[in-house]
Amino acid sequence: MDIEIARGSGFCFGVRRAVNLAMHAAAGMDGRIVTLGPLVHNPLVVEMLEAKGIRAVEEVSGDADVVIIRAHGVPFTHLESLRRQRVEIIDATCPFVKRSQRYAKALQDEGYQVVILGDREHPEVRAVGSYAGGRAVVVESPDDLPDTFGPKVGVLAQTTQSEEAFLRLVHRIVPKARVVKVINTICRSTAARLAETERLARRVQIMIVVGGRKSHNTLELVRVCRLAGIETHHVERVEELQVSWFRARVNVGISAGASTPDWVIDGVAEAIHAIGNPARGGWCGNQADDVHRVLNNS
Repeated sequence: MDIEIARGSGFCFGVRRAVNLAMHAAAGMDGRIVTLGPLVHNPLVVEMLEAKGIRAVEEVSGDADVVIIRAHGVPFTHLESLRRQRVEIIDATCPFVKRSQRYAKALQDEGYQVVILGDREHPEVRAVGSYAGGRAVVVESPDDLPDTFGPKVGVLAQTTQSEEAFLRLVHRIVPKARVVKVINTICRSTAARLAETERLARRVQIMIVVGGRKSHNTLELVRVCRLAGIETHHVERVEELQVSWFRARVNVGISAGASTPDWVIDGVAEAIHAIGNPARGGWCGNQADDVHRVLNNS
């Protein structure tokens, strides 16, 4: 069985920076350390930080000495509240998300109606929207537009959106406003990861996408693989693999979201290799037992 991992899989720059900041805090700081929301959308990373004494909380109310801002950022009002509490703040917001926040504020200050392509409930989108005075219009697809806009519209995107969807949104907005200012805030590494994953999906028999179930960029990887017409399975953990997926498969592709650790990707690849190698166990009947058995024998 041939196994190929899409180039660029695993931690992106922003996630790696956030995790490094958190690990450095755990190693060098005293007191109660928390992240405001999960640091990244990957439960295994959150569990790793908990083992280091860093808890994820939804709000801070006198129960922390050090607060780490999640990679997705937080709304402006939350940051102001933390400053008033006089806790130590470590800002692990992805620099590309910080850039989106600055653009949202600048557009609002210049009198533009800010439109953001993204998931309304995603923490990054909620944070960026707050910098537009809380008056940003969030659309989840190019088909989700209001009927009318003001004369000036500024368009941004959640960093993990697809370029194709962003372009379609811009084309639909242009006839609705006199002035349209477009700022491409899609992360380049996200775009490159999507393109590499799509190319890989077109030359293998099955795709395994590894990442958090709440991770937008991971869900986008799943979407492009399925659009390519390839059987695709999304897993968070190696134990979720099912042996039946790989029967009679020769070529397997693996891609992973931006918050997926390398050791998780490597573990999935190793398990698939063991499943497909009869000398290391082969297959039996129960799928869950099969995965545990081949891992234990590898």
